Amino acid sequence: MKFISHTKKEIEEMMNDLGISSLDELFEDIPDEIKIKDELNLPKPSSELAVKSEIENIFSFNTIPKRIFLGGGAYNHFIPSTVNYVLNRGEFYTSYTPYQPELSQGMLQALFEFQSVMSDLTGADVTNASMYDGATSLAEAVFMAERIKNKKRVLIANSLNPEYQEVLKTYLKPRDLKVDYIDFKDDGTIDFNKLEDKSKKGFSALVIQSPNYFGIIEDIEKISKIVKDRDGILILSITEMISLGLLKSPFELGVDILTGEAQSFGIPLSYGGPYLGIFQTKKEYIRDVPGRIIGETVDRNGKRCFVMTLRTREQDIRREKAKSNICTNNSLNAIAALVYLVNLGPKGLKKIAEINYKKAHYFKKRLIDEGFKITFDGPFFNEVSVNLPFDQNVLNEKLSLVGIEGGIPLKYFGMENSYLFTVTEMNSRDDIELLICALKEG
Repeated sequence: MKFISHTKKEIEEMMNDLGISSLDELFEDIPDEIKIKDELNLPKPSSELAVKSEIENIFSFNTIPKRIFLGGGAYNHFIPSTVNYVLNRGEFYTSYTPYQPELSQGMLQALFEFQSVMSDLTGADVTNASMYDGATSLAEAVFMAERIKNKKRVLIANSLNPEYQEVLKTYLKPRDLKVDYIDFKDDGTIDFNKLEDKSKKGFSALVIQSPNYFGIIEDIEKISKIVKDRDGILILSITEMISLGLLKSPFELGVDILTGEAQSFGIPLSYGGPYLGIFQTKKEYIRDVPGRIIGETVDRNGKRCFVMTLRTREQDIRREKAKSNICTNNSLNAIAALVYLVNLGPKGLKKIAEINYKKAHYFKKRLIDEGFKITFDGPFFNEVSVNLPFDQNVLNEKLSLVGIEGGIPLKYFGMENSYLFTVTEMNSRDDIELLICALKEG
C-alpha cells in the first residue's frame, strides 16, 4: 500500500472544514485515561536504506545475501521508493513521445525540469532530453565534433571504458574517421607527453573519461588547455555521475561536450539496461546537438507552457538536414533521474558521494594493510584496481562462496590478474571485511 503523509496545509484545511482548532479536539471522544501521556520508547529514526536492509535481513532466512562490488559503467546504488512511486503513475508510465504539446504538458514539463537539473549539476548551457545510453551518447558527441571542426581525426584516451571503445569503433568505421589512442601512465591518468605529441596534428576532438574506467580522476583543466591550444574539442564521458556530488562542475574546467551514463541516478541495474544517456554542451553548439530539446514558452493567452524545439535535428523531419539518426529517447528513465536528484537535493547528493568516496578509500587501505598491490595510485572516486595472485575462475569461486559479485578483469588493457572493484553506499564495512577475507583465503 502506497502512503504519503499529510502536509501541514492539508491538516489545517481539514481542521477548518471540521470547525476545530487543534488535533486534540479531533480525538476528544477518546477517554483521557486510556491516552498515552508519556513519550513513546521508540528507536531513533533510520534511513530508508537502513530500514529496508533490516526488513530484508529478517525475511531472508538462510539465503546468502548478494553483495555487489561490480562497477565499470553500471553501479549498484540505493533507489529511494519515491522514484518508483512517481514512475508508476500512468501519466508517465504509459505516455508516448510528446509530439502534440497540447496533450503532453506534464511530460514536457518533467523533461524540461530534467534538463534544468542536469545543467545545474554540471554547469552546462544545454542538456538534451535524452539519449539511449552513455556509449551511444559518446558516439554522437564524436560525430558532432567532426561536424564542427570538419577534421577526420579523433583522439581517445585508452582509459575509456572498453565497451565504449568498441561502440565507438562500430560507429566510426563507416565515417572513415582516423582514431589515435592516448595511453595512460602508471598512476592511471592520461599520459600528457603522449597527448602533447599526438595532438600536434590536426584533430576534431579528444575523448576522455573522468573518473576513468579505473576510477581515477583526471586533471581536466590541464587536459582542456592542451586541447584548446590545438583548436580541438574536449569531450568528457562520465559513467559514475554520483562523483559530481564532490567534483568540480566539468564545464567550469573547460569541457566542450559532456556525455554520460546516468544509471546511478535512480535506475536499477536490470541486467544491463535500459539506461539513460546524457548529452550536454555549450550554447554556441546548440544547433549541432543530436536528439531533442524541450523549451519553455507561452501560449496565445500568455500562459507558461512547454514544447519540443529544434526538432529539425531529428530524422523524422527534414532527414537531409538531420544531425543524428536518433528518433526517440529514454524519457521514463530521464524522469527517474529527475525524481532521484530532486529527492536527494544538492546536500543529499554530496552526502552519497562522500559515503562512496570514503568507503572505497577504506577498502583500498584494507587491501594495502593485507599486503595486496594496488594497480594504480592516482586520485580515485569509488573504484579500486588491485593485483591478485590468481586467475578469474579462482576469484569467482572464492567470492561466490560468500555471496559476493565483484572483480572485473582488466585483460582488455593487457593487465593479467588485475581486477576492478567498486564500493558504493550499498556496501557495509562488514561486506568489505568479508571481501578482504575471501581474497586472503588460500
